[in-house]
Amino acid sequence: MPTNRLSCARFRAWLSALAGLAALSSAPAAAGPPKRVVSMNVCTDQLAMLLAAEGQLHSVSYLASDPNTSVLADRTNGFAVNHGLAEEVFLMQPDLVLAGAYTTRTTVELLRRLGIRVEEFAPDSSIADIRANILRMGEVLERREEAAKLVAALDRGVAELGKESASGKTVATYYANSYTSGTGTLVDEIVKLSGLVNIADKLGLSGTARLPLEMLVLAKPDLVVGGGEDYGVPALAQENFVHPAYRAVSGQGRAVAVPSRYTICGAPFTLEAARLLRDAAEGDAK
Repeated sequence: MPTNRLSCARFRAWLSALAGLAALSSAPAAAGPPKRVVSMNVCTDQLAMLLAAEGQLHSVSYLASDPNTSVLADRTNGFAVNHGLAEEVFLMQPDLVLAGAYTTRTTVELLRRLGIRVEEFAPDSSIADIRANILRMGEVLERREEAAKLVAALDRGVAELGKESASGKTVATYYANSYTSGTGTLVDEIVKLSGLVNIADKLGLSGTARLPLEMLVLAKPDLVVGGGEDYGVPALAQENFVHPAYRAVSGQGRAVAVPSRYTICGAPFTLEAARLLRDAAEGDAK
């Protein structure tokens, strides 16, 4: 990070000037696997932690250690932490930076101008996307065999879920600010894998969309996912979960706890969300 003698603004100006020099005299990339990898996105954090060789991954984002966000939060000891700032990442001297498609654009562009290799990964919206991102991570880390094993584990999990007969029960996902996940989302595909029917699909909602509380109540879902996580501080965005109407529709054993860390990023652990939904439907039928 910048010292007391060098302000953040001056440091960024220095980086920009250095980027100009790098553009004029960029050296060819070193042969062989990357040896010092920095990840700036919680999803690339987790894929890299699952696939990287010993000592290959140097730094992960600060979200990697948040158990509400990352399934692998307990594996982050020993990694340097970054906040996605160009200056801190540059000073780590990486030979590869992993970023999400929506990671801070200024940081990504500046790092590239500095001649640092940056690989971006799009968010997962299907099992096919998860497979593709695992295999691509295996390519960029040159850990193809490990990536193939991870994909095989994913495929086994999908096959195991497919052996179960569909319950046909309905489920509504209901998040902060009354958002739900409809057609074209990873959550929707997870619901289908569990053998349940997504209320958002029945209502014609696609992507991440608002689901008014009135519509949720009228839809009468068999199960409701949402409002089960405590982030330690009150927020207006969570007020929908204390409304009497929501408590009525999610009461009597209909609430299902599916931690969001299983659906934020894609990996074999994503299937745990489908298993939780399937088990909840089976328990509701007893």
